[in-house]
Amino acid sequence: MGPEALKTVLSQLPQPKSRKEVLVGLDIIDDAGVYQINEDQALVQTIDFFTPIVDDGRDFGRIAAANALSDLYAMGAEPITALNVVGFPSQKIPLEILGEILRGGQEKVEEAGAVLIGGHTVDDDEPKYGLSATGLIHPQRIIKKGGARPGDVLVMTKPIGAGILTTGVKGEMVEEKDTQNAVEIMAKLNKAGAKCLNFDVVNAMTDITGFGLMGHLFEMMQASGTGARLKISSNWFIDGSEVLAQKGVVPGGTLRNIKFLENNVNWNNAPRHHKFLLCDAMTSGGLLAAVKPDKVGRVIKELEKDADVPSSIIIGEVISGEPIIEVF
Repeated sequence: MGPEALKTVLSQLPQPKSRKEVLVGLDIIDDAGVYQINEDQALVQTIDFFTPIVDDGRDFGRIAAANALSDLYAMGAEPITALNVVGFPSQKIPLEILGEILRGGQEKVEEAGAVLIGGHTVDDDEPKYGLSATGLIHPQRIIKKGGARPGDVLVMTKPIGAGILTTGVKGEMVEEKDTQNAVEIMAKLNKAGAKCLNFDVVNAMTDITGFGLMGHLFEMMQASGTGARLKISSNWFIDGSEVLAQKGVVPGGTLRNIKFLENNVNWNNAPRHHKFLLCDAMTSGGLLAAVKPDKVGRVIKELEKDADVPSSIIIGEVISGEPIIEVF
């Protein structure tokens, strides 16, 4: 569902009764909900699932699980448990495929140091898979989308363009090496990135998924009461995605993201394909963090040193003013 449609639906719902234990709930736009259980611990809870974006069942499971767990890492939480969420056309597709999907998901849960404790499966017209995941965090160390300050440096930990690339794969327009590279990037946990981008060095953080880099950055700026200035570089993009964007190969969600952001982005004559890439509706993207300016040098060195972090890209800075994003 696009950001405008989601906003419309949520605006129709009454606010739930407030409870002091709810530290992050429906009244705050963020990556996960947070419920305090004692002075030192709070539960961080999220759920995410979707239809296949790749053909291989195990790869689909790995990507979907990494995507769901990413919301916990974006809040600074440590994953502890997960539940499978499954829709599957058991009369149309061999059950062995479902086994591979679940295998891939379990691999990622275990890699995160969490434990898979159950799930729920329904018959559906097309496969769907994801996780309901829970993490732990100290109530005083929650990293929210809001909190970015002018002067903060914007850093992301994975290149963008996966949505465009997977769209190209469906049209058989992508080389195998680029396809596999994109799969491995999407399947990579944000665990290592979150370790470097912790509460002590960032003022705000989120992860980049369906609303694209620009959509999630706008949410961060809106929640923080700040703007942003970006300087585009070709090292932002997954191999093969820029060529496809130049050809106009983009998913529908990307076009909806561009439309949604038309009053909040000054593109400053950026080429059309850069708009596609920066608004690309992705799956299992990297972390996007507003890093304290006096910490950014050390943070980048740590990210570059860790082999489990796909990228350590400085994309711009937080500026004062309205939540407008300037692109150069």
